Amino acid sequence: MQIKVLSEQLASQIAAGEVVERPASAVKELVENAIDAGATTINVDVREGGRKLIQVADDGDGIAAEEVELAFLRHATSKLDSAESLTAIRTLGFRGEALAAIASVSHVTVVTRSREATTGVRLALEGGHRRSQDNVGAPQGTVIAVENLFYNTPARLKFLKSITTEKRVIDEIVTHYALAYPQIRFRLTHDGRISFQSSGNGSVRDVLVAVYGADVARLLLSIDDNDGHQPATSSQSSIIVSGFVGPPSLHRANRNQITLFVNGRWIKDTRLTFAIVQAYHTLLPVGRYPMAVVFVTMAHELVDVNVHPTKTEVRFRDGNRVFGAVQRAVRDALVVQTPVRPFAQLTPTANVAGWGGSLDRQAFVRPNQAPFDLPHPAGPDVEIGYGDSAEDEPATLLGGKQLPIMRVVGQVGASYIITEGPDGLFLIDQHAAHERIIYEQFMAAQANHTIASQGLVAGATIQLTPAQATLLEAQIERLAGLGFQIEPFGPNTFMVRAIPALLSRTDPVKAVLSVVEELEQDAQPLQETIEAQIIKRVCKTASVKQGQTLSGQEMEAMVRQLEACANPHTCPHGRPTMIHLSVAQLAREFGRM
Repeated sequence: MQIKVLSEQLASQIAAGEVVERPASAVKELVENAIDAGATTINVDVREGGRKLIQVADDGDGIAAEEVELAFLRHATSKLDSAESLTAIRTLGFRGEALAAIASVSHVTVVTRSREATTGVRLALEGGHRRSQDNVGAPQGTVIAVENLFYNTPARLKFLKSITTEKRVIDEIVTHYALAYPQIRFRLTHDGRISFQSSGNGSVRDVLVAVYGADVARLLLSIDDNDGHQPATSSQSSIIVSGFVGPPSLHRANRNQITLFVNGRWIKDTRLTFAIVQAYHTLLPVGRYPMAVVFVTMAHELVDVNVHPTKTEVRFRDGNRVFGAVQRAVRDALVVQTPVRPFAQLTPTANVAGWGGSLDRQAFVRPNQAPFDLPHPAGPDVEIGYGDSAEDEPATLLGGKQLPIMRVVGQVGASYIITEGPDGLFLIDQHAAHERIIYEQFMAAQANHTIASQGLVAGATIQLTPAQATLLEAQIERLAGLGFQIEPFGPNTFMVRAIPALLSRTDPVKAVLSVVEELEQDAQPLQETIEAQIIKRVCKTASVKQGQTLSGQEMEAMVRQLEACANPHTCPHGRPTMIHLSVAQLAREFGRM
């Protein structure tokens, strides 16, 4: 094949693919430019997830009329003037590629007026080429409108994610920069509706309230004594870590709620994320991750941001020192500020009446919780003796079809049901078993279109982050088919009016949060399986937990219902519901074989 030089237009479109991967990439670049321009107010307006329109308006320094077209040429920048400047980059942007990349794959209109000018200028470009330029009246600052993104690169347009997904990513970018720059007033609208806004009063805590809601923000622990960032010191070796972290009681199903900034730049760094997770060592349940907003401030010479065109990755001169500083700061905040949580206690009346008896009903009483305040283990149609009944009925034989014949002996560790069978003992994980029971009931009801809703006497409100709210809103109709009745109730706030009847004993807010977590795990789940995924998650939330005592009747009811399941040997996530200890195994353990 003949070697030839690519046209300037094609080269620009190829370069655009590195910088502008999706609409959110364009939002990020334009917001960073506005911050670099000294803006105190940044308004972001998005239509159809950024495909139709992305408009970013700021009140920053603006662009001089004679330089406005130059700003859209490749490698044109006011932020870098020599190779030496690359060793200590102090601005968010510096490559001079973003505006050119955006303009090459869209229709761009920019209206700007610099501080010194008396009139503004409007420039229109199509595919990177100028269509018109004229003088206009305009306030100081810059307004850039990007329309029909990727109109001339259909392959890129074809591979864009759904509008909901793109909106979520844009939400994350704007809220992250609002956290990094609390002195700037941000406002984000999707299709004319405000999704997020911050006050710009300089308080990170107030931005946390706007992003996560007042209930979550109130729980977050400050890494330092200031509300916000500590100023960098003059020492070239100083590494200052500040921000907010969640107490161990506040955890999530993935690492998405760990947010990192280095010198005001939002970054993604696997090692620093691991440092934060490690700071919670032994403090979180297995498979759960903390919430954190962590700012690292250090000399610009000690960090290289010229690693990737998107500028979300950095390289540290001494990565181990940064890792250690972050881990220590987070751990110190946890040790000093984490509130003491109540835990399960063995009461003086605890009594085990032997293997043939049952645990005393007051054996494991958690503070401020009645011992029988449990979700219904056997579903709504099975009567279970809650309350102050006399001695439990004599144990009955259970199983025989899906499970071996067995009788309930007792409960150990307030987590496992002990049963005796013809050939030894069975330990049943009450949480896994109850998950399987509820899951199959739920799936059967869905298959028969008989999922019943339980209306709430007083609706429960739930506040989410903008990205979570976008995700939930897109699934409201699907959730209605699963028995949830959820309505928008203000910016990023929803009112829960009803939940599935099978979950009637479950906290409705926890049930909805579990749905959101499942949706976050897979931004684009397969359409034919999303209901099953949601059902798995809410069943996990609603099922009996470890540490909850069960009466003899409750344990028997659970085994009876497990026997009725089509797949009683595993929970919906594949974990075993029971293990078997044969008579032969027990004999070997006692040295009788």
